[in-house]
Amino acid sequence: MCGIVGYIGYEQAAPFLLSGLEKLEYRGYDSAGICLNDGNELVVKKAKGKLAELKKLTDNGKNIFGTVGIGHTRWATHGEPSDVNAHPHLSDSCRFAVVHNGIIENYLQLKDYLSSRGVVFRSKTDTEVIAQLIEYYYKGDLIDTVIKVLSKLDGSYALGVISQENPDEIIAVRKESPLIIGLGDNENYIASDVPAILAKTRKIYRLENNEIAIIRRDTVKIINTDKEDVKKQIETVNWDIDAAEKGGYEHFMFKEIMEQPKAIRDTITPRIKDRRVVLDEISLTADQIRKYNKINILACGSAYHVGVVAKYIFEKILRKPVEADLASEFRYRDPIIDDKTLTIVISQSGETADTKEALKEAKRRGSHVISIVNVVGSAIACESDDVIYTWAGPEIAVATTKAYSTQLAVIYLMAIYFGDLMETITDYEYEMYISELEALPSKIEKILDNEESIQYLASKLFNSKDVFFIGRNIDYALSLEGSLKLKEISYIHSEAYAAGELKHGTISLIEEGTLVIALATHEELIGKIISNIEEVQARGAYVLGIASENHKEVGNVAQSAIFIPKTCDMMLPSLAVVPLQLFAYYVASLKGCDIDKPRNLAKSVTVE
Repeated sequence: MCGIVGYIGYEQAAPFLLSGLEKLEYRGYDSAGICLNDGNELVVKKAKGKLAELKKLTDNGKNIFGTVGIGHTRWATHGEPSDVNAHPHLSDSCRFAVVHNGIIENYLQLKDYLSSRGVVFRSKTDTEVIAQLIEYYYKGDLIDTVIKVLSKLDGSYALGVISQENPDEIIAVRKESPLIIGLGDNENYIASDVPAILAKTRKIYRLENNEIAIIRRDTVKIINTDKEDVKKQIETVNWDIDAAEKGGYEHFMFKEIMEQPKAIRDTITPRIKDRRVVLDEISLTADQIRKYNKINILACGSAYHVGVVAKYIFEKILRKPVEADLASEFRYRDPIIDDKTLTIVISQSGETADTKEALKEAKRRGSHVISIVNVVGSAIACESDDVIYTWAGPEIAVATTKAYSTQLAVIYLMAIYFGDLMETITDYEYEMYISELEALPSKIEKILDNEESIQYLASKLFNSKDVFFIGRNIDYALSLEGSLKLKEISYIHSEAYAAGELKHGTISLIEEGTLVIALATHEELIGKIISNIEEVQARGAYVLGIASENHKEVGNVAQSAIFIPKTCDMMLPSLAVVPLQLFAYYVASLKGCDIDKPRNLAKSVTVE
């Protein structure tokens, strides 16, 4: 959500700022802007809409000059999307400029205070308060001023600050919102995420909460709010730069769907040694695991859907009660959780605001926290007791695919690992699970090889107005993700229901031609879901079935069917999700939607 870039060096900054912002478009935004110090004044250019508008305004950066600058893509939280509300924001005298990710919760009080003292505000944003506070408190030392301003702010922020008073430096600050420093040769950078600077450098610092970076062309100094030096380790980003590029694919989403076999291999291969699951990342002993009387899973969006799948898997294999909780609701319901509860937190970015706050609440109540994240050094990873990285590589499309699939793979690893320690699975089951887990990538490749048949079905059905996903047991858990994928990138209204609930009200919405996608992979409930298919067909529904290849009878009942390779029940979601992803992708493509950057959405939701 929102994107920050900054440059200080000896080259013109504008082209890099625009290029960096382009690499951050996946985070979601509604306006963009840049500010450069041209040697005489701070020059700001910003525009509502896509980055193309800002490029047009600046002639691709050719008509704005300076070797120090900051840029931003904004996702509106305070004030409508507009040129005025876009970042960067200037102070009243235009001596200080600020870009900001996050939310200042007490901005109204601060704004009233400053307004009563004659400060004139141009925008409706919370961010402008920061720029105005810097000017208000400035007495000649910018660092002292920034520290004082930080003491006045409640909320979350990643900040980039430039000024006329200190023309040869950028100040960067982080609290609860991600920010990295890129280290170059006589030039340095700031950014919200690695892709923005990957073409320039692979050496970075990750700022932690309440750290302040003073960035010049040839030095980076990091201090805390007591002005004490902070020693940082340089991290080397080991991504192949191609991983953050489309690589010949039309969309990042399609590329990332196709990358799923490799991503799952990268997740599971290092953790299976001599036919045994080895999770060195988990510090808990068998005795400690046995003492837990409940498992809580906290997540948002697609990660929450992984948690719902995990609930079915863990309860069946570990024989412990499991709650899958929406992180955004968890800490507001006075949850029953203590040191006898194991908490599993799932987040692709490791920066999801609601999930991060739910994690803190769980820890405050004494729970041991294991996180499943993709981004090394992210806030959730750092605040957890144990962390398992998915190693999915960069995921650029807003709609997650390979991150979801690798999170599922980690859930399988954990189920097998804990089941073995707790002696709730037999040796035969253990060996079978290992074999099926290792076979998942090749089975997904088999589905991907047949993607043209899914494209054909999408071409028949893309004009649907309402779509219902139904399933039972673990198929219901997967239907939540299938429905989300379709609605978020195609803008078609869709809902997911436990199939047994149809007769309790939902079936009244089924009419002639309504598309129902029926997940029918769970071995024990095939007969039940076939009955549900017949129920909706009797009301005029067109049914697309998703079934395992050993249940061809589903194809005899549904009007159309997609068959996936056979695997154990636990791992069926990893196979069945792939045709759902492809179907959503092709429907959105046929409708002409902006697949990688769907409207109103952001990749990393760093505000509540």
